[in-house]
Amino acid sequence: MTLLICTTCRAPGNDAPQETQQLAERDGARLLASACAASVPEGVAVEGVACLANCKRALSAAMVRRDGWTYVFGDLAPDSAADLLAGAALLANSEDGLMPWRGRPDVLKRGMVARIPPLSAKETR
Repeated sequence: MTLLICTTCRAPGNDAPQETQQLAERDGARLLASACAASVPEGVAVEGVACLANCKRALSAAMVRRDGWTYVFGDLAPDSAADLLAGAALLANSEDGLMPWRGRPDVLKRGMVARIPPLSAKETR
């Protein structure tokens, strides 16, 4: 299970000119650094990604599980690392590849942008 955090995101209200702001100063890069500095759950990898194209709902992150669903989250705060790691642990330990609703941090309930099925999923009607 991989937690991808957008390093180019800037929090709403961050009015520093994008051209002059160094990547390491961006809110998304700070969120990534916080997640990497925390106790990362077993079975979870944390990586930065240049852009998740979810700028209107920044800060953004995605959780990708090879045999499960992919989740995209937005409206995160710079201090959301612990919530992201808690959600990543839920997804990593899920038996059916879905992140359980129960126990999911509130920021991941309110901020879900998309849930994408695994490539192996068969359509059901």
